[in-house]
Amino acid sequence: MALEITQFLLSAQSPDANVRTEAEANLTRFQEQNLPSFLLSLSVELANDEKPIESRRLAGIVLKNSLDAKDAVRKEHLVQKWMEIDISIKSQIKDLLLRTLGSAATEARHTSAQVIAKIASIEIPKKQWPELIASLLTNMTHQDRPASLKQATLETLGYVCEEISHEDLVQDEVNSVLTAVVQGMNLAEHSPEVRLAATKALYNALDFAQTNFENDMERSYIMKMVCETAISKEVEIRQVAFECLVSIASTYYEKLEPYMQALFELTSNAVKGDEEAVALQAIEFWSSICDEEIELQEYENPESGDSEPPNSHFIEKALSSLVPMLLETLLKQEEDQDQDDSIWNLSMAGGTCLGLVARTVGDAIVPLVMPFIEANISKQDWHCREAATYAFGSILEGPTIDKLTPLVHAGLDFMLKAMKDENNHVRDTTAWTLGRIFELLHCPASGFSVISSENIRQVLSVLMESINDTPNVAEKVCGAIYYLAQGYEDAVPSSSLLTPFLTEIITYLIRTADRTDGGDSKLRSSAYETLNEVIRCSNVAETSRIIEHLLPVIMSKLEQTLQLQIVSTDDREKQGDLQASLCGVLQVIIQKLSSTDETKHIILQEADKIMTLFLRVFACRSSTVHEEAMLAIGALAYACGPNFENYMREFYPYLEMGLQNFEEYQVCSITVGVVGDICRALDDKVLQFCDGIMKHLLNDLGSNELHRSVKPPIFSCFGDIALAIGEHFERYVSYAVTAMQQASQICAQIDVNDEEFMEYGNQLRRSIFEAYSGILQGFKNSKPEVMSPYAPHLLQFIELVFLDRQRDESVTKAAVAVMGDLADALGPNTKLLFRNCAFYIEFLGECLQSDDEQLKETATWTQGMIGRVMVS
Repeated sequence: MALEITQFLLSAQSPDANVRTEAEANLTRFQEQNLPSFLLSLSVELANDEKPIESRRLAGIVLKNSLDAKDAVRKEHLVQKWMEIDISIKSQIKDLLLRTLGSAATEARHTSAQVIAKIASIEIPKKQWPELIASLLTNMTHQDRPASLKQATLETLGYVCEEISHEDLVQDEVNSVLTAVVQGMNLAEHSPEVRLAATKALYNALDFAQTNFENDMERSYIMKMVCETAISKEVEIRQVAFECLVSIASTYYEKLEPYMQALFELTSNAVKGDEEAVALQAIEFWSSICDEEIELQEYENPESGDSEPPNSHFIEKALSSLVPMLLETLLKQEEDQDQDDSIWNLSMAGGTCLGLVARTVGDAIVPLVMPFIEANISKQDWHCREAATYAFGSILEGPTIDKLTPLVHAGLDFMLKAMKDENNHVRDTTAWTLGRIFELLHCPASGFSVISSENIRQVLSVLMESINDTPNVAEKVCGAIYYLAQGYEDAVPSSSLLTPFLTEIITYLIRTADRTDGGDSKLRSSAYETLNEVIRCSNVAETSRIIEHLLPVIMSKLEQTLQLQIVSTDDREKQGDLQASLCGVLQVIIQKLSSTDETKHIILQEADKIMTLFLRVFACRSSTVHEEAMLAIGALAYACGPNFENYMREFYPYLEMGLQNFEEYQVCSITVGVVGDICRALDDKVLQFCDGIMKHLLNDLGSNELHRSVKPPIFSCFGDIALAIGEHFERYVSYAVTAMQQASQICAQIDVNDEEFMEYGNQLRRSIFEAYSGILQGFKNSKPEVMSPYAPHLLQFIELVFLDRQRDESVTKAAVAVMGDLADALGPNTKLLFRNCAFYIEFLGECLQSDDEQLKETATWTQGMIGRVMVS
């Protein structure tokens, strides 16, 4: 039964901390001692129009938080608790919530709508609460029901559709929901509040409308209502109607042909003359069309010339009208938009869409945009110069190099001069455009680059001068240098044109990172990221001396961070960010200098000092630093090889801390990777630490709290450990393989319609195979028989993967490799197994037909290994 809790709820909001704390404790006690009665009492409070709005508001919030949580484990726990409540109490709660939709208080109606949807998300997929949709629709079909009830009902329908899958409703229910929602949008019959709720509900219900969109009449009726709603008097309703059109563009692209003329006029009018919030959605409609057509082009079969579904080429057809409309938006900049990267306005949206159009139609965009650039690039008004520059930068991806080369060669000189423009916006966009030029049109390895020995000095001179500009411009200049350096990554072993200027570039980047006028901008991190790229892409044979001199400079800077005065959490955060950046630079230096035998000694000489620094940084206990320092230690372990053993005693507690860090799961994931690095470095010397490491890894796998993305790397890590310690892995093998077998069962249950879960499944399968490969190779020379009991299950798992036609190429490679390892390690013991598993012949045959040389090579090796077994 429900209890009177009004006073508790009001006291929990008291300005007096003591009163508040006591009330919160009372509510928590009530919740823990009798959850059904607690939830019923909250529902009674929320439903009662005579109660104070403050207590009702909190009742609604607590009710919602008792059913849902962001954390998946907590959410599962709450769902379980709800399912355990007696059905009669649940019915009372649901009836009270449905009654609250008719409340006089807007806030109560709104909260009730959300709570109903949360319960629906638990019950409808389990085929419970079947009467919900019908009872909501009753509110819509009775003419005498008040507008406020209809508005709350539509809001509820929208939230329910957002929470559940379209597979959870039968088609009759979908038809009824769509009818109610679309009728709710009718201008003649309903108030603006009802129409807004209906349009929002349609947005959430569009995924459910697949069958309806197949029917010409039903689809045309929905499109007519959305288009009429998109020209409503009320701005907010127009905005949501355009959001519906954006969603329709991506969900039902292939059904749009009959409506495109009307949609062009509708979006064009909105872009040219409507409020910004509406115009932004109108541009987003065309961006969505571009996204669809870019994706369709990627899947088009060039041999047959057709694609599935067909590409309607809407962008190509609308090009001559669409491009001028987008160019016009570029002139609608805001005065301070260069100071804030998160600003999203008409000119930003227009430029982004223009870039997508360029990627969709390629060369055809150039003649439509160049006249605009030429007409505006030298005008007095900075808006024109900035818009022309932005247009130029936006169309560099899509058209062919042949089409762009003459324009970029002619434009580069102009852009370099524009870095001295009097207007900050223009300089900001010019620096961004230079970055785009270097990213897309500077690839010496493939024989094409806008950079030559004739212009490199001028380019760098301008960049070095402009890096002293205002923080927002300097940050874009860092980006330009980043891509300039990246172009030479694959050009090694040939000499890099940057080498003679490397010392100067590094000096300027460090000076930029030390600037104190950056405020909240990303200037410091951009400067360090660029420094990393400059080092990473340099030719080590030419630059090792320069990098060697940089090493003590960065170490000294990292040491200085340990002496910073930390007074506030803000100080602690800034220290952490700086340490993370410096650890990142050290990681790149370590990797670069340890990549050749001629330079590795530089790192080995400094290893003691570097490791001491990293250990002191760990003591600062910041998660961002923990990540970067871990990665750098992984690089150092690789460089030091067996000598890394000297640091393991001191480092091991931090390794354990990382493996137990469930909350910051990226730290845990990186630490697992570092365990692999250490295994490869120490080989069997890692044995003394393996009991602890394996205990933590197995705990991690068994935990529901740890993010699932960490689990595949753990399986790969088992393989690394087994390879390192060989026969000594026997003491862990039953635990490890049991965990691998359990994970392989999860792989068998993967929903092929869930793209994210499919990707996870691929990672999981690949890592399980990698683990088996490592373990088999580890036992091969001493105790291969240990793995014999597990061989049948492994082959069953491989067959399961073989039967999956949607498997990832990397999974195929790992599966084929582990079959070879199985035959290689266990030898004649597998003869009978392979004879009974004829699928492997077809599997290998498929791989030998592949275009992937590496896969063919692996399949040939595996074929040889199995062949050797079969004739033994």
